[in-house]
Amino acid sequence: MARAQNSAAEIKGLPKSKSNTQQALSILKELILDNRLASGSNHLESELAEMLGMSRTPVREATLILEAQGLVEVKPRHGVKILSLSPQDMSEIYDILTELESLSAELAANMGYSEEQFQIAETAIQKMDEALENDDLEAWAVADELFHSELVRFGNNSRIANIYRMYSDQVRRARKLTLNLRPKPTKSNDDHRNVLNAIRDGNASEAQILHRAHRIQAKKMLIGLLEQYGFNNV
Repeated sequence: MARAQNSAAEIKGLPKSKSNTQQALSILKELILDNRLASGSNHLESELAEMLGMSRTPVREATLILEAQGLVEVKPRHGVKILSLSPQDMSEIYDILTELESLSAELAANMGYSEEQFQIAETAIQKMDEALENDDLEAWAVADELFHSELVRFGNNSRIANIYRMYSDQVRRARKLTLNLRPKPTKSNDDHRNVLNAIRDGNASEAQILHRAHRIQAKKMLIGLLEQYGFNNV
């Protein structure tokens, strides 16, 4: 728990403009997604408040938001449980993200974006390439998340974006555990580049097909690792 406390202190250097509830939400989510608050663990509200150096009210409000996002279960008078995530859960989540992101790629190809508007996605791919050259999988994962969020943004559908944000948090939890177990993701970089080129060219069908194939392969790899290494609840 000391490690989690130290990490929380570091994360807590947030802008003063954020409310206490927003700060508590940001810190707790970071600790959960990085698996520093372990899946399946139980915590009293007072314990979390002490960890964050806050009163119980913003912590309570933050845990209710996290419950709505599927990360915790709030048990009245019994505290907060960090929810586990099984391979079956991940399989279902990947099915949802596969369809939503593939639709976003298809929509994006019909938007007629300028080259300047692709700059963030291009930078994400470059950072992914640089990360693999430096054998820095943590940096690769950050750049990969940036590309996927840009892809959803390109689709310009707010409801897809909202669902994506909720479930992408769950994927981050599982990937954190398996990041150093997977093969070097060179093909993933190539897949992103091909999808972006199809969007540039206005080829909606190709963008959708390419991204769907990419996500299906990513799902097989992640679920396989979770099962192979016994992560039945992560």
